[in-house]
Amino acid sequence: MDKMLITEGELKELEKIEIDLLLEGIFRYYGFDFRNYVFSSIRRRIWHRIYLERASSVSGLQELVLHNPQIMKSLLEDFSITVTEMFRDPSFFNSFRTKIIPMLREYPVIRIWHAGCSTGEEVYSMAILLYEEGLYEKATLYATDINETAIETAKSGLFPLKKMQLYTKNYLHSGGKKAFSEYYSVKDGKACFHSFLRENIVFAQHNLAVDHSFNEFHVILCRNVMIYFDTTLQNRVHDLFYNSLVSSGILGIGKKEDLAFTSHSAYYEELDSDEKLFRKIK
Repeated sequence: MDKMLITEGELKELEKIEIDLLLEGIFRYYGFDFRNYVFSSIRRRIWHRIYLERASSVSGLQELVLHNPQIMKSLLEDFSITVTEMFRDPSFFNSFRTKIIPMLREYPVIRIWHAGCSTGEEVYSMAILLYEEGLYEKATLYATDINETAIETAKSGLFPLKKMQLYTKNYLHSGGKKAFSEYYSVKDGKACFHSFLRENIVFAQHNLAVDHSFNEFHVILCRNVMIYFDTTLQNRVHDLFYNSLVSSGILGIGKKEDLAFTSHSAYYEELDSDEKLFRKIK
């Protein structure tokens, strides 16, 4: 009997089925929902883990993941995007300082949500900015991420000393008013940011794909996270943000992201088109 030949197209379809089953299994067993992440990105990270675990296929990885929570933890690390830095995109923080801070002065208390905060560098950046503008005492910053390991790093306030030169440059370009070194000391070869910067930060694990709103915020910042989501998940997250913002609340997203093609574009006015800062208007 002739051997059945599988075409390249059929192999791709089979791989897609396997990945769908893996993600469905992860959601049903562990509660993490990656089913609406951009396929090319999630596929790349799955194959990275397959090679490291020496599995033979996506289905082979599924068996390992469902029977070994440690491998699931490793895959979760692979899925989590932890590329960040202090005062990343200094022009964004400069715009926030000049355009948003005057609005926040009007509030008796300020609640800011950093969604997808990764290891926390941008949260500490905001704490420094608010401190310099005299608003930190009445502010609470909520820093959330799906990655529990990243949250623990953020809580520690410890960052590689070798990065301080870049972070200092970013800080100065963002409109920083002091010597950046005043905000940290050196501890065991790392930069340890002063504890007063953590006093008003609440760190917690939160999954944008499945979790709900947990407060009402004056500002929500979620920068360069939704580029990894498909349209369905992006709209789900924008629903969450819209329902979590106060009237006239501020939304900040990444430079590669936009509201124009979402179902929420009519709900906001643009405050800074270059830095993607918006205000809720209805």
